[in-house]
Amino acid sequence: MGQARPRLRHLAIVAKDPEKLAAFYTSVFSMELFHRDPDGSCFLSDGHLSLALIKHRLDGDTPLGMNHFGFHISDTEATSAALVQAGADKPAERFTDRPFAEYRAMDPEGNWFDLSAHGFGGPRPPSTPDES
Repeated sequence: MGQARPRLRHLAIVAKDPEKLAAFYTSVFSMELFHRDPDGSCFLSDGHLSLALIKHRLDGDTPLGMNHFGFHISDTEATSAALVQAGADKPAERFTDRPFAEYRAMDPEGNWFDLSAHGFGGPRPPSTPDES
């Protein structure tokens, strides 16, 4: 059997009040808060997908709302080669204290996405036969 298919496992939203938004998603959708950054950014999971609620900075250019998404991949080198072959730039290594999202890439229309070989944290999704 070949490599496991990359899985969409992460969405990121820039929020004015991540704590308030986290309370909303945990109370309404029973999501679990699994990480909090010192700046107040909150990271939630439903057991399959992680949701990053990133604290908006007033001094930055980043708009509120959807910011990026992330794929859980099994082979960083193969995925990077496939992106370059498809005309995208080689993914850039991310240097962060967060225990996920090792690389950042961009699709042909300028949408950012993360690549992670070790996942995005939170509760682990149930294994399926085609995942390693």
